[in-house]
Amino acid sequence: MAVFELKAAIPAADADAWSDLLAENEIAALMVIEDRIASKAWLTGYFESEQAAQDVWKALADCPRALAQPAQAEVRALPDADWKESYKLHFKPQHFGRLHWVPVWERPSYAVPHGDVVLWLDPGMAFGTGNHETTRLCGERLAEFARDRGTTGSVVDAGCGSGILALSAARLGFVDVCGFDLDPVAIGVSQENAAQNGLDGTVRFEVGDLVSGLEGRQGDLVMANIQADVLMRFADGLVRAVRPGGQLVLSGILATELETVRTAFSTVACGARMESRVLGEWSDLVIDLR
Repeated sequence: MAVFELKAAIPAADADAWSDLLAENEIAALMVIEDRIASKAWLTGYFESEQAAQDVWKALADCPRALAQPAQAEVRALPDADWKESYKLHFKPQHFGRLHWVPVWERPSYAVPHGDVVLWLDPGMAFGTGNHETTRLCGERLAEFARDRGTTGSVVDAGCGSGILALSAARLGFVDVCGFDLDPVAIGVSQENAAQNGLDGTVRFEVGDLVSGLEGRQGDLVMANIQADVLMRFADGLVRAVRPGGQLVLSGILATELETVRTAFSTVACGARMESRVLGEWSDLVIDLR
């Protein structure tokens, strides 16, 4: 089956800004690829059809942004082997404590340390890779929560996308895990990815927003990797979704927005202990309701 590559050149100086824009607008189908030696950069994505590529390009054009979108993008069919080899250049294994995220093509050679667990990532159209800083920040917090508090509690992944965080929780040993997303396609992808990792049926994936998805639901660990303005708009519901003694992990926050987000949640979670980390231009905010 042919895979269609969308590729558009962008100024190398704008590469980081484009990465941030894609994350802020939740356009996971596109990524930024850089050749730092040649000072070149591109917006790139891989799709099942030419129409799907054009639809994402149009969605990007409709996003509010300060950056000028390239006038056009090249869309071409690639043999299956070509796009897989392209991804291998950009995605490497990473781990957080005993949790490992590893590209599936490294399965034959990757040695998982005794007692550790692995989630095999099939990048491109079928799986989020966890490469973005916002997802990695959440991965760190999830692994630390499991280490420090055990895995008997429940986990809620709000805005689960491709399901990487919810599936990681299941892999770590949590048995009460759910994830929801506003996009039905994301839920379908999450379920496919669960099956690819032998986790079919271990996580409850549902379509829902930050109102319906959290209604009547509480978790010991609630994760929300969503852009900052949305987090602040639904601060009250997110805090109420955490059981007493639990933890709320927020990501998708630019470091420059951190204090604004902290202030917004301080008015809802009065007296709660808060801490944050910065990775690149991004930060998280952890609210401990113990």
